[in-house]
Amino acid sequence: MDLQERFRLTYLFVSHDLSVVRHISDRVAVMYLGRLLELRKKTDLYADPLHPYTQALLEAAPVPDVNATRERKSLVGDIPSPLSPPEGCHFHPRCPHVMDRCRKDVPMFREHLPEDWVRCFLYDGP
Repeated sequence: MDLQERFRLTYLFVSHDLSVVRHISDRVAVMYLGRLLELRKKTDLYADPLHPYTQALLEAAPVPDVNATRERKSLVGDIPSPLSPPEGCHFHPRCPHVMDRCRKDVPMFREHLPEDWVRCFLYDGP
């Protein structure tokens, strides 16, 4: 991070470890089966995740406080094959908020709020 600041570098860090991502990133992108689902400032994403997959990832992440208690929700269903992903939203077979349109249509990656991008029909508006 010192080199990044000194030389004004930008880097792309790919990880499945959300605790590491939290400490080294300014912006976080969440992907599922090769599709970008959410892109936000780190503070916003960790404080209030938009996409149901991001919410599930953060709920499943270990908490470093041994006295902390929280309800852990697990995703149901099997992870689809990346070689043959489901039609529509790739996450729909495991999504707790699935709607009929999720099964057939691919949601657009849209700017929900300034600098908050999400791919989910929950944020399409009225």
